[in-house]
Amino acid sequence: MSYTIQEVSKMTNIPTTTLRYYDKEGLLPFLKRESSGYRTFSDIDISMLQIIQCLKSTGMAISDIKQFTQWLLEGDSTLKKRQEMFLKRKEAVENEIKELNKMLDIINFKCEYYKKAIQAGTDKHLFGKDKLPHADEFLKHK
Repeated sequence: MSYTIQEVSKMTNIPTTTLRYYDKEGLLPFLKRESSGYRTFSDIDISMLQIIQCLKSTGMAISDIKQFTQWLLEGDSTLKKRQEMFLKRKEAVENEIKELNKMLDIINFKCEYYKKAIQAGTDKHLFGKDKLPHADEFLKHK
């Protein structure tokens, strides 16, 4: 199936200006153009966009995503490099999830704290008596 840039923008919620930028930067190596110069996106291009958005959301730089694209074009000789890149991204995301889960523990703790305070009509009996989750770990970083 082939799609216009406007269709892809609607489907992915990626602005057409960003799609053009990705093309200009070489992030969509399989993108075809009609004789009129209009870009036509295939299902492979849509998959590439999903990978690009995924990598970007993990904090990967466009230059590193471009390197990944170059490895794709180089073929099977770069399979190991591509796998290593994704393993590093996986580790980074897992570490971020771990940190976010710690923050969620603290937020959940404080939600419960305020629930109890609201039920009691005050937090005077609770204030300063709570020990936040991960407090010992936090203090080790000081």
